Amino acid sequence: MTPALQGLLTIAIGVSGCVGYFYLSNQFIDKVLFPPRGPNAGRNINRANIIRPWLFLFPAMAVLGLYLAYPVVETLRLSLTERVPGGTYRWVGLDNYVQMAAEPKFWEAMRNNMLWLIVVPAMSTAFGLLVAQLTDRIRWGNFAKSLIFMPMAISFVGASVIWKLVYDSRPAEQDQIGILNALYIFFGGTDPQTWLTVPFWNSLFLMVVLIWIQTGFAMVILSAALRGIPEETIEAAILDGANPFQIFFKIKVPQIKTTILVVWTTITITVLKVFDIVFAMTNGQWETQVLANYMYDKLFRANDWGVGSASAMVIMLLVAPILVWNVRNARKEME
Repeated sequence: MTPALQGLLTIAIGVSGCVGYFYLSNQFIDKVLFPPRGPNAGRNINRANIIRPWLFLFPAMAVLGLYLAYPVVETLRLSLTERVPGGTYRWVGLDNYVQMAAEPKFWEAMRNNMLWLIVVPAMSTAFGLLVAQLTDRIRWGNFAKSLIFMPMAISFVGASVIWKLVYDSRPAEQDQIGILNALYIFFGGTDPQTWLTVPFWNSLFLMVVLIWIQTGFAMVILSAALRGIPEETIEAAILDGANPFQIFFKIKVPQIKTTILVVWTTITITVLKVFDIVFAMTNGQWETQVLANYMYDKLFRANDWGVGSASAMVIMLLVAPILVWNVRNARKEME
């Protein structure tokens, strides 16, 4: 069966299954469970209307429970156990966390993740805000926005391959196909540099890839927020003699502060889970390890399910407060 036919068959079965589920479940409530007849007809109708919304929520809740809640509980269990010969598990408590905390690679990953958290959200949001402001002032702004947003359509692995070519290094006697080394030689450099093997700087070179991707996301959200600013406030500032910088920083930015924070936190969550870029470009070598790649190494290379699960729980604990904060802000905005 071809992939196209499989996709069409999946859509047909999925849609017909959803329609059948909602139709049959409603019939069961109305005809069998709470039939609207007899002396209790009114009460049955009210009961049916109370239960009916849960029919729509149940599939989503079941899928979330199966693919989100259950893996979290199972990962927590694995982080507190150790695999023994025979495929069974032995309870070890917090030993996996103690072992993980004693490994230099874990602290290297934590340090790099903190560096990513400082640099990437700040730079992506700043560049996105700058581009959103500047492109609204030129005639071909929409075309420029399309070009800047285009990297969002590329997978992280695809973007990593592109930037790996940018950082490529060839022997000095050969032509450099890497743009960075070509520019380095052009401006007087002697020997081509293997940029991805230089500690500290290589992490920054990896961050450039994610900044390149996320700037388009930040630009789209912030551009919509800037366009939603009332023109009256800007016109009043101009009449008061404010210059463009004052209008931008003192009028526009304060009015879209909430949107900036949402963009910032969304990119922060992406950064905490970053894996593909590091895996494809350095595989955590040369002091570029991050938590997600560390987890992958433990789970699928070292076959250490206990420490690997413990590192996964650390990632979840780092992401959870940001998610809670986002939900609270969203609720405040709705009130």
